[in-house]
Amino acid sequence: MSDTSKTPLSFEFFPPKTPEGVEKLRLVRQKLYALKPEFCSVTFGAGGSTQEGTFTAVRDILAEGQRAASHLSCIGATRATVASQLATLKAMGVTRLVTLRGDLPSGYGTGGEFQYASDLVSFIRAETGDDFHIEVAAYPEVHPQAKSPASDLQAFATKVRAGANSAITQYFYNADAYFRFVEEVDALGLSVPVVPGFMPITSSMQLMRFSDACGAEIPRWIRLRLQSYGDDSASIKAFGLDVVTDLCEQLRAGGAPGLHFYSMNQSAAILEICRRLG
Repeated sequence: MSDTSKTPLSFEFFPPKTPEGVEKLRLVRQKLYALKPEFCSVTFGAGGSTQEGTFTAVRDILAEGQRAASHLSCIGATRATVASQLATLKAMGVTRLVTLRGDLPSGYGTGGEFQYASDLVSFIRAETGDDFHIEVAAYPEVHPQAKSPASDLQAFATKVRAGANSAITQYFYNADAYFRFVEEVDALGLSVPVVPGFMPITSSMQLMRFSDACGAEIPRWIRLRLQSYGDDSASIKAFGLDVVTDLCEQLRAGGAPGLHFYSMNQSAAILEICRRLG
């Protein structure tokens, strides 16, 4: 397994909001396609707020001859809206979904007919049978809103039993957390591949902000090293490449079934990490 061409790769993009962003993302995708990804996914804004942009980006990826996965979130959604989104995606030729509960947009009541991602997975299976490969989220370091690690693991198990085919993790920088999570999933008799998600480190401010928001842990040694570089962005990038490449190596050596990169619509760090991985 030492050669990345044998390890399936996938990339996540977000829908751009400007014509310049659309063009920039098109160039980024072209560069990343050289790595022959298994699929590229596109995120879905809070309460489905970017739905139009999401579907446009998904269409573009399909038109470029690649497999595209659409994110689908259920907070604030009704069965009717989700059924219509599923019909649209199916007509486009999408066969893979990344299903999430999603975040509430600010100023939004709870609303909607789905409470958990597992409700959405059940609904998709009931509505479309096996038309879609369903990915769900996994949290090796525990979901920030979970009552306990045990209840978080049970929530994951519920999504798998509802019909999920595989999972992609929240990003993390601690390999042990991933291996422990996979062991716990296996111990529950859930035979689903859990693909680790990676966030390349290119800016310490951005990383701290995202991590505080989503509950991803930045190990103290990484945090201190990043702080010591101040605004020396070349050192931050060089250090970030070493850290994430090393993490990918450990997970691949430990049998991870694929590598999923949160691209932030950038290609340079991912291309360099994959070049180092072979």
